[in-house]
Amino acid sequence: METLILDKREGFAILTLNRPREMNALSRQLRKELDQALDNCTADENIRVLILTGSGRAFCAGLDLKELSEAGVDGVADIDSSLIRKIEAFEGPVIGAINGHAITGGFELALACDVLIAGKNARFADTHARVGLLPGWGLSQKLPRMIGMSRAKEMSFSGAPVFAQQAYEWGLVNHVVPADELLDTAIAMAENMCQCVPAILRQYKRLIEDGFSMPYKESLAWEQTLSIESAKENMGGIAQRREAVMNQGRSEKNAS
Repeated sequence: METLILDKREGFAILTLNRPREMNALSRQLRKELDQALDNCTADENIRVLILTGSGRAFCAGLDLKELSEAGVDGVADIDSSLIRKIEAFEGPVIGAINGHAITGGFELALACDVLIAGKNARFADTHARVGLLPGWGLSQKLPRMIGMSRAKEMSFSGAPVFAQQAYEWGLVNHVVPADELLDTAIAMAENMCQCVPAILRQYKRLIEDGFSMPYKESLAWEQTLSIESAKENMGGIAQRREAVMNQGRSEKNAS
């Protein structure tokens, strides 16, 4: 059985972790197949948005600790952050459709996504401290920036789960939807994102992410520079695209 299912659609792809009996724990094989699928999508110019989700009742339970313990010290070299960095480096948006448990390494996998949509049965937990590990895929730095220092410390020091609605209230996820509507909601969002001008969508993602790491005044000046360059390059088609967007807006308003 494939441990990763890659489903390409028009403009986007769905990557489904497929070890439901093991709660989609990240075995060596699953990490390899996910890495290959990311390479495949990166090389495909038609794929501008990714959806990452899991099969069964879990999004991802983290690393396969049984496999890791059997590998011993030699297996530690295989769990560096390169896979997470590859998800983050995908040029277009990555939507995490969190269908259940996102625990420890699975939580870090979710945090590598740009937008999170949670099913009502989703839960997030950081159990690194409970099992005797330190995070190495970005959780200790990303989580405080997303939900605040004290809430992040509560999650990491207690290991207690945060359920979907609370995750929404804390700003960890963008939307909470019924479990049976999760994938359709993620697909609708991906299709909406695919309406953007492809080059601008890629550049906008980097503009936000790279600018976030700069001092505020520096990031504003950098944004202005890139905006002027972009306008010069794309001015020819802006008027037509703006009219198309306005017409679409009018149609949606009339339909409602």
